[in-house]
Amino acid sequence: MEYSYLTDPGKIRDHNEDSVTIVKNKSGEILMAVADGMGGHKGGEIASSIAIGSIGKRFMAISSVGNKEDAINFIKEIVSEANIFLYKYTTENPESMGMGTTIVLALLTKDFLLFGNIGDSSGFVFKDGKMYKITSDHTLVNLLVKSGELTPEEAKDHPRKNVLMRALGANMNVEMDIFDVETDVEGILLCSDGLTNMLDTEQIEKVIDSDLSIDEKLQKLIMKCNNRGGTDNISVAYLKKEGK
Repeated sequence: MEYSYLTDPGKIRDHNEDSVTIVKNKSGEILMAVADGMGGHKGGEIASSIAIGSIGKRFMAISSVGNKEDAINFIKEIVSEANIFLYKYTTENPESMGMGTTIVLALLTKDFLLFGNIGDSSGFVFKDGKMYKITSDHTLVNLLVKSGELTPEEAKDHPRKNVLMRALGANMNVEMDIFDVETDVEGILLCSDGLTNMLDTEQIEKVIDSDLSIDEKLQKLIMKCNNRGGTDNISVAYLKKEGK
């Protein structure tokens, strides 16, 4: 098992509001997480950093997440705690009001694989050389697609495609979607929308399915995004379970 992550400000933004981590606890369980911050006056940087730091610290402090039910409760607990930290920060620092962050995470143990997300950062698995999206974006446009008011094609270039319906730090209470996934996958990929807005599924699959090292794959994905304009911060975390 190999894993790595890479984050890049892109070509347009003057700073990076994304934060990423991959951590392993004493039992060998692995937590991967990507956060895409938002908010002026460096608020996005602070929000994503607080969220990722808080979640990673809590995970490293335990020896094991326990069974699947315990793990789901643990994920909800640490995300709720991170949300409270963010909400408290904004009340104590009025200039940061309106800051928040997306969060997508994956928790891999020897017995199960769980994904969780809030916002529009994405989680995927790779199986038989194909990439499958696990998470569902909490955006206005995705809501309109689900209700049949927009087609997926119309959604791609919709002027309000980045309007979030759910984010960490926006309210005192937050709900994270949890996904229980079969463990027989070749790889796990988490990313901010800076990757998926620039590259389609086939382009990402082609890089992941290549014979490059994991670090080289991540570098190539970010290079491709920047070559297409790099309009946002780009973050990607990849774990190779088996295969490529």
